[in-house]
Amino acid sequence: MRIMTLPGVFAPISDSWMLADAIRSENLRPGSRALDICTGSGLLALTAAECGADTTAIDVSRRALLTVRLNALRAGVRVRTLQGRTFGPVAAERFDLIVSNPPYVPSLRPGVPRFGACRAWEAGHDGRIVLDVLCDGAAAHLRPGGALLVVHSSLIGIDATVQRLQYAGLVNVGVQACERGLLGPLMRAQQVAGTIPAGVEEEDVVIIRASAPASG
Repeated sequence: MRIMTLPGVFAPISDSWMLADAIRSENLRPGSRALDICTGSGLLALTAAECGADTTAIDVSRRALLTVRLNALRAGVRVRTLQGRTFGPVAAERFDLIVSNPPYVPSLRPGVPRFGACRAWEAGHDGRIVLDVLCDGAAAHLRPGGALLVVHSSLIGIDATVQRLQYAGLVNVGVQACERGLLGPLMRAQQVAGTIPAGVEEEDVVIIRASAPASG
């Protein structure tokens, strides 16, 4: 898949491509519904759409949503785009698959930035501001038996994510895929800033999968 990005929109890197492969393994069927939160360039939304799902993409950035629409046009698929944060634009809707590559880089800022490209990666002191909202809200937006796929770094706590999803009522929660590597440029920059310990050289990038209980 060829993805273009408008200026100011974060281009997909290895974690997004890793999650795209996981979407393909979900065996989505025509008529199923998929939701991509923090869509960015739209890679994940387009992947779900190409698998046959009726797909919605959400982002705070208007430019990101325009990028999604352009990429969908180039790919010959349909993706509904909505501006907003996490589940706000789809408050009463449920989906068979929810995916997200949220901002998860620890930052000197206590909250998420309101403007600029850094909205795509900065997520507060612990890197979990957006992720925790996703964990807490996913169950209310999944159809029975539906799945959540979320990717993030081990530096912000794998166990914390698993436990939070379980507490929210999801089942079969666990790490579906893991890739270990050296810290990337964004994490390195935050290490220099002091939000990541100086001795850390590597991280695991993990995909965590969780399911809504099946009906009946």
